[in-house]
Amino acid sequence: MLSRVADSIYWLNRYVERAENIARFIDVNLMLLLDALPDAAQQWEPLVLTTGDLPLFQERYGEATADNVIRFLTFDTSYPNSILSCLRSARENARSVREIISSEMWEQVNAFYLMVNEADQSRYVMELSDFFHQVKLSSHLFAGVMDATMTHNEGWHFGQIGRRLERADKTARILDVKYFILLPSLRYVGSMLDNIQWMALLKSASAYEMYRKRGGHRLCPTAIAEFLILDPEFPRSIRFCVTQVERSLHEIMGTPIGTWSTTIERTLGKLRTDLDYLTIEDIIQSGLHENLDDLQLRMNLVGGAIGETFFAFESPSMAISA
Repeated sequence: MLSRVADSIYWLNRYVERAENIARFIDVNLMLLLDALPDAAQQWEPLVLTTGDLPLFQERYGEATADNVIRFLTFDTSYPNSILSCLRSARENARSVREIISSEMWEQVNAFYLMVNEADQSRYVMELSDFFHQVKLSSHLFAGVMDATMTHNEGWHFGQIGRRLERADKTARILDVKYFILLPSLRYVGSMLDNIQWMALLKSASAYEMYRKRGGHRLCPTAIAEFLILDPEFPRSIRFCVTQVERSLHEIMGTPIGTWSTTIERTLGKLRTDLDYLTIEDIIQSGLHENLDDLQLRMNLVGGAIGETFFAFESPSMAISA
C-alpha cells in the first residue's frame, strides 16, 4: 500500500477518535458541574492542561472558564486539536483517499464535520450535553460503517492502529486528570464528591455499566484504574487497545505475533508484554501518575515508529501533538 494512502487512513481514524475523546473530556466536566461541586471554577483548567497546550490557551483566552475552555477545545479553528479542527482534518484525509475507502465512510465523516460546523455557526442550537452526545454517536457510527463497508485489508488495519492508539492515549489522560488533578483536596478522598467524580470518569469512557457488570459494585479507585488500564476485554482499556494495535501491525507485516525483528515490532511488543504481566499493585506501588505518564510516552514512541516504518515522511498530521 502506498505510504500516502496508509498515512491518510491512519490519521483519518485518529482524528475521528480524537474528536470523540475531546467530547468525552468535556462531557465528564459537565456532569460534574450538574452536581454543584465545590471549586467548580477550578474544574476546567485541568482539561486544557492535559492537552499540553495550556500556554496557548492562556495567551488566547486568559481565564479558564467553562465558556472559554469549551470554545477552545470544541470550535476554535485556529487550534489544531479542537473537535472542529480534528473533523476538518479527518474530512481532508478522507477526501484524499476516496478511491480507497467506501462511499459510506466518506458520507459519514462529511456529515459528522458538517454537524459540528453547523453547531458552531448557530452557537449551541442544542443543549451542550446533547451536542457532545451526538459527537460521540457520530464517531461510533463512523467506526461501525468502516468495519461494515471497508475490506479488512492493510488500509483497514492502518485505520485500526490509528483509532486504538488514540483511544489508549486518551484513556490514560482522562484517568490521570482525575487521579492527579481534578480532586480539589485530599480531604475529599472517599467522600461523596470522590465517588461522583469516579462515576463520572467511568461514564466518560462508556465504562460505568461494564465496570458494574464485571463485579465492580463499589466505586473503588484501585479497581477502576485496573479496569481502565489492564482489562483484557473492555474495548477502551489501554491493554485491550495495545493488543489490538499489535494484531493489526502483524497483519500488515505478514508476521506472527511474537516476531520482534523490526523496531516497531520490538517497541510495540515490549509495551504489550509489559501490560500483560503488569498488576495494579505494581502500578499503585510505583505511582499511578508516573505509570500513566510512562504509558503515554511509550504510546507516542509507538506512533513515531509507525510513521518512520510505513509513512516514510512526516506529514502535517503527524506534526500535531497527540
